[in-house]
Order: sequence, then structure tokens, then C-alpha cells
Amino acid sequence: MIFIVVKFAVKPAYVDQWPELVSDFTRATRAEPGNLWFEWSRSLEEPDTYVLVEAFRDGAAEAHVSSEHFRAALETMRPLVTRTPDIVSTTIEGADGWSRMGELQVD
Repeated sequence: MIFIVVKFAVKPAYVDQWPELVSDFTRATRAEPGNLWFEWSRSLEEPDTYVLVEAFRDGAAEAHVSSEHFRAALETMRPLVTRTPDIVSTTIEGADGWSRMGELQVD
């Protein structure tokens, strides 16, 4: 599984509209074969920052970054952010989704 987290520092004028401004990108990515999840959150510590958590089956991330909707999203996002986004991208061998947290079991 390819696991990716990206932090987007959004300009104040666009921060409340961000989910709608990236909604086409979000829908298109979620519809991609091999996409496991694509979820946006807003930082509590930095309210102008959105955090994207996404995952793809092995090999599917390459098709994602080569897609037309990805290239279009980059052009949409470029004038909306204050700086280059921060990213963590890694492969988690043998994983194919979320696991249960062993330290906090709820019956």
C-alpha cells in the first residue's frame, strides 16, 4: 500500500472554501481504480492548513499522479496555497487498509 499525507497551507481568502475548490479533484481521485481512501481534515493547531490522508494499492499511485485531474488540481491549487505543500509518502508492505488499534479496544 502506498500511504501519503500532504499538508496544504491555504491562503486566508480561500481557507473556508478549500473543500469546495478541490471537490472535483477529490471526487475524481476517489473514483480511481486502486484508491483506498482520500480524506481531508483541517488542522486544529494551524486553521489555515488542510491535511490530506490518502492511500493507494501498490502501483496505483503512479496512475494517480499521471492523471489529467491530478495535473488540473495542481493548477487549481497553486494560486490558493501560501507555500509548497509538505508531504510524507511511503510504502507499507503487506498492508491493504486500516487496522484496529490494539491499545484502545472498544467492545
